Amino acid sequence: MAAPVSLRQGDLVWGKLGRYPPWPGKIVNPPKDLKKPRGKKCLFVKFFGTEDHAWIKVEQLKPYHPHKEEMIKANKGKRFQQAVDAVEEFLKKLKAKQEQNSGDDKGKKEGKSKKPAGERKRKSSVSGPGSPTKKSRDQSPRKRGRPPKEDKDGSPPQPSSLKKLAMKTVSRFSWPPPTSEEDSAGDSWLLHRHRTLGSEMVLKKPSVTYQAISKRLKVSEEDTGSTSIQAADSTAINGNITPTDKKIGFLGLGLMGSGIVSNLLKMGHTVTVWNRTAEKCDLFIQEGAHLGRTPAEVVSTCDITFACVADPTAAKDLVLGPSGVLQGIRPGKCYVDMSTVDPETVMELAQVIVSRGGRFLEAPVAGNQQLSNDGMLMILAAGDHGVYEDCSSCFQAMGRTSFFLGEVGNAARMMLIINMVQGSFMATIAEGMTLAQVTGQSQQTLLDILIQSQLSSVFLDQKCQNILQGNFKPDFYLKYIQKDLRLAIALGDSVNHPTPMAAAANEVYKRAKALDQSDNDMSAVYRAYIH
Repeated sequence: MAAPVSLRQGDLVWGKLGRYPPWPGKIVNPPKDLKKPRGKKCLFVKFFGTEDHAWIKVEQLKPYHPHKEEMIKANKGKRFQQAVDAVEEFLKKLKAKQEQNSGDDKGKKEGKSKKPAGERKRKSSVSGPGSPTKKSRDQSPRKRGRPPKEDKDGSPPQPSSLKKLAMKTVSRFSWPPPTSEEDSAGDSWLLHRHRTLGSEMVLKKPSVTYQAISKRLKVSEEDTGSTSIQAADSTAINGNITPTDKKIGFLGLGLMGSGIVSNLLKMGHTVTVWNRTAEKCDLFIQEGAHLGRTPAEVVSTCDITFACVADPTAAKDLVLGPSGVLQGIRPGKCYVDMSTVDPETVMELAQVIVSRGGRFLEAPVAGNQQLSNDGMLMILAAGDHGVYEDCSSCFQAMGRTSFFLGEVGNAARMMLIINMVQGSFMATIAEGMTLAQVTGQSQQTLLDILIQSQLSSVFLDQKCQNILQGNFKPDFYLKYIQKDLRLAIALGDSVNHPTPMAAAANEVYKRAKALDQSDNDMSAVYRAYIH
């Protein structure tokens, strides 16, 4: 987008953020303790139709009115239109307020001009510091400093629950309802959420240090047996992250690993990378990463090494194979496996790492490629709690939330359960879309109805759009969700627990793989129903 001319606070704009279409917003003051991203000329934008807000580069902004027709022609989505409607409603209320104020001023002037000259003269002669007129004004029932009721009409309307879903991946903290135009400009409290299993607390101070959070979490840990650290939104307040001075290694630059490494580098971490296909490292070397020739070399030169690979076989080969992780482990070295694997694999890896004096943490991630790129993953960790704390700045850079779940194996179990639910849900979505088609119902209408129902979610919307558009570019590989379903079924078998829904979904994904859909997005399971 072309650089805008002389934009300032209060201006309405079109803001472009990542892969999202240009979205209408308003330039506002950021919260006082919110730092600008280093080295970038940015303005803080609050978007209409959502609770999202972010620092946007100046070259990614355009003034609202001159480009309105152009943007509306280019974007036809329902949520986009709702955002535009919210802008127009804001402008309508603002105009009405200005006209009302103008009318009030005109009425006052006319009233004064109609008063007899003698009366005006008498009033001016008796008005003084102690005059009755002055006293009556001071005793007005409205408190000083509080805006009149109509002052609130110019603030943007609060979004509905559906609109709040529209761009939830962009930002995860929210503005409380503005009480005046001044509040909407950015003086509101900034909310951070921190979760422990079974509880949630909201801290209402704009600046909360990690040390203070840790103290609160330790209190919660005694009650619940688990802790969590919620990171700040990576698109809006990542300037507050202080990168660890420890050297970070990263093994595996697939869909998830690439986004994670990019965010670690953006937040100022020192990162050494390795990938089985070395060409994938080139982009990150250009961004400032160092190159490791083998996994063993990366582990031996770094304090904390993360790994994110495809499956249990790849995870074992990475650690136990030639020039593998185990050969580089020394006492005190930390190894964090972010792969989604079965509990038996992760416990085996933990045992061999610890036997060499190393420290081990499992930390599989929930999300997809887009969330990885946006630094909005959810991290489930278990194992060495000290390593978990040492990874704090890294987890904040790559994710919106992290949970510590106790002993090794717990995170693997939880992640398989989550992906089992997700994979089964995706298969059900595909089944519903095909059933609508074969019974003569509109698939688009089905989606419109689902989005207005209790099932509404970003996941549902995105995957249905993939089906409607026939676009199955991978955001989460179909072959990996099928792998996770298979492992979840085995997990159920290990404790003699039935998983018939997951088993049925697994068969559909196997059918999709037979149709050569393995390297497409999981939503391509739809094709198993139409062939």
